[in-house]
Order: sequence, then structure tokens, then C-alpha cells
Amino acid sequence: MLKEDKMEYVYSAMLLHSVGKEINEENLKKVIKASGAKAEDTRVKALVASLEGVDIDEAIKTAAPVAVAPAAPAQAEEKVEEKKEKKEEEKTEEAAAGLASLFG
Repeated sequence: MLKEDKMEYVYSAMLLHSVGKEINEENLKKVIKASGAKAEDTRVKALVASLEGVDIDEAIKTAAPVAVAPAAPAQAEEKVEEKKEKKEEEKTEEAAAGLASLFG
């Protein structure tokens, strides 16, 4: 059922869910047909049957990655800060070396 070429059935169910409509055979067929695809009765029935009793919101939560994306900007920001600190340290060391050579 979850073949790549038949994902329009799952997408249709997700669309119905996201707008608060009941996921039933009639609604699925309407959405699939509106997308320009041909709705196959057996696939529609199979999907409706497989979703019976499934908490879609819970399934989405458990299938979605957990806060991976926000960590990347924080790590990048830390690296920028480290580079700035390193440059400042190098400047301080250069200045100290320059002063030492004057009094050396």
C-alpha cells in the first residue's frame, strides 16, 4: 500500500486529518480525484480500514524527529564564538610578544 506511486492515498488522509474532516472512503475518493489521480476502491478501503482506531496525532508525534534542527544553529553559533575568542587570544599574545621584544 505504501508504494511510492500510491502515496496520494496517504497524503489525502493526512490532508483530511489536518482540516478536521473524517477520514472515510467518500472523503478520500473526493480528495484523490480532486488531485487528478484515479481513486482505486480497494486501496481506499484498505487505507480506511488500516487507519481505524489509529490516533493520527500520536502517530505523527512518534514518527517525527525530535528537535534536531534547532540544535544546528546553536552549534554554529558556538563555533563562531570560539573562533572570535581564539582570534582575540592570538591578538593578545601578539601584543604581549611585541611588548616583550621592546623590553627584552
